[in-house]
Amino acid sequence: MMRVPNQFRIRDGAFASTEADGNNGAFMPTLRHKQLVRVIASDGAGWEHVSVSRSDRTPTWDEMCQVKDLFWDETDTVIQYHPAKTDYVNNHQFCLHMWRPTEVLIPVPPSILVGVKGLRLK
Repeated sequence: MMRVPNQFRIRDGAFASTEADGNNGAFMPTLRHKQLVRVIASDGAGWEHVSVSRSDRTPTWDEMCQVKDLFWDETDTVIQYHPAKTDYVNNHQFCLHMWRPTEVLIPVPPSILVGVKGLRLK
């Protein structure tokens, strides 16, 4: 289930929100290695969603993992979609999205199809 890190909620200006907005709002968390990201979170229409952006580059896998951990539990599965080109929307060149449906479980492949747990290749 989605949660929001209210300590990073933007409370002033055009993107201001409060706890009364629930899971909806804009956030500016500073991540583990002092990376600053911008996050817009929302829930509705059967989906929980966060968009993650930086002003200088696309967020890294590690940054996306840190944001995932801020907004969802470690047992939650979320998705980054690669839609059909006809469905592309790109309003910000350095923005990625994570989604979790609230009314159905996300099917996931067995982990062996990704790799062998515990195996580290150089």
